[in-house]
Amino acid sequence: MTCPEIKSWTLNRLSHPDLSWISKIQVNQPAVLRRAEQIQARRTVKKEWQAAWLLKAVTFIDLTTLSGDDTSSNIQRLCYKAKYPVREDLLKTLNMHDKGLTTAAVCVYPARVCDAVRALKAAGCTIPVASVATGFPAGQTHLKTRLEEIRLAVEDGATEIDVVINRTLVLTGQWEGSDFIKTSTGKETVNATFPVAIVMLRAIRDFFWKTGNKVGFKPAGGIRSAKDSLAWLSLVKEELGDEWLTPDLFRIGASTLLSDIERQIYHHVTGRYAAYHDLPMS
Repeated sequence: MTCPEIKSWTLNRLSHPDLSWISKIQVNQPAVLRRAEQIQARRTVKKEWQAAWLLKAVTFIDLTTLSGDDTSSNIQRLCYKAKYPVREDLLKTLNMHDKGLTTAAVCVYPARVCDAVRALKAAGCTIPVASVATGFPAGQTHLKTRLEEIRLAVEDGATEIDVVINRTLVLTGQWEGSDFIKTSTGKETVNATFPVAIVMLRAIRDFFWKTGNKVGFKPAGGIRSAKDSLAWLSLVKEELGDEWLTPDLFRIGASTLLSDIERQIYHHVTGRYAAYHDLPMS
């Protein structure tokens, strides 16, 4: 977790509660690693149950493109895929075609927020636009610059901001409030890992027990397979309960995950794996 983020950042949201207990927390690393191994080794659900959970996973995805060569055309394509994440004929077979299935949000650079807002509006879609900001991915820019980047993204229509935190504040115990905590930027060598996630989820749980405030969780980076998504859903369900399995409290940051989920849904419905031309928008 070399470059964590805060999602939908809210300064002083907690009205300065006593957080001295945080500095006293200790992590039992061997126990955390054992728990992580359990999650990864567990057999996933099959057939109809698997399809249902994969469709649920779609609703938690922040469908993301954060490439240096992003253009208005590929942002438009991203937004179309966010609105229509799974081929309609596949959803009809599963009796899910009229359920309004979409991803949780699209996530883009601040300079591309306008493109995303325009594309979603043209598609008649109200999916939120999230944007990385504040000197993503390192966060090593002046505070004035970071705040201006947030202001401009919101002005352009972003309703969620993934903020790269100032790690100096964390290392010196100067905590700020947030709506979500995120494992990583997705731009590091090591990103979302289960051991780190377990510690973060249990911190969310302890924080809720002590303050009554629910904080969301977003793993991001390296989550590419449908099997991975099921493991993440299972982990959140077991550590925090069903009430956290909502887009208001759980997101998955991913750019290629949706493609594999759609391939698995295709296989479930047809009994064969999709050729490239079968899922051209994946």
